[in-house]
Amino acid sequence: CLAHPDRPPSPVNVTVTQLKANSATVSWDVPEGDVVIGYAILQQRQDGQMQRFIREVNTTNRACVLWDLAEDADYIIQVQSIGLYGESQASKRVHFRTLKETDRLPSNSSNQGDITMEGLDKDRQLQTGEIIIIVAVLLMWAVCLWAAVIALFCRQYDIIKDNDSNNNKEKTKPSSEHSTPERPSGGLLRSKKKSPSVNIIEVAPVCGCAPSRLPAMHA
Repeated sequence: CLAHPDRPPSPVNVTVTQLKANSATVSWDVPEGDVVIGYAILQQRQDGQMQRFIREVNTTNRACVLWDLAEDADYIIQVQSIGLYGESQASKRVHFRTLKETDRLPSNSSNQGDITMEGLDKDRQLQTGEIIIIVAVLLMWAVCLWAAVIALFCRQYDIIKDNDSNNNKEKTKPSSEHSTPERPSGGLLRSKKKSPSVNIIEVAPVCGCAPSRLPAMHA
């Protein structure tokens, strides 16, 4: 079949990065000046057991993540560009092999944006440290708040206690004011009682006897 002249050219620089046991990332470039509105990827195991076709339009992405790959298996991929008038021819075949679960990427093949176990450990350490700091700050804030509440309660209690003592003192003052007045000399006023006086009156006898003396009571 003849290719339509307005169809985009095939993608170039098709590479596979971020290899893992069950996933990989395929990326490519598109020649400048061509209108590309999507891509199509043909993914196939080399032993022929599985084949997948991925197609996406209305996107400018130049990379795609391949999921659900078999562990320690060989794959072949080809990429096509989708233009306004159809698809380009498939790119050259690219071969790659997934890793085992126990394998790790070599240091010289790691790409920017890869997440390594060392990076994860550092992130976990940072998160743990931040959590500890936050908990410590919250505990200090709670202790300070509790201490402020106790101090305020003690202060209010002292004020109430002082007010009660002042009220008791004011209540005892009137009783002392109405007590028995004192003399200027310091002695208490006492009522005087008149002692009875006895006067002797002589009475002359009628019959010539000696006069007798009878006491007369005078108040």
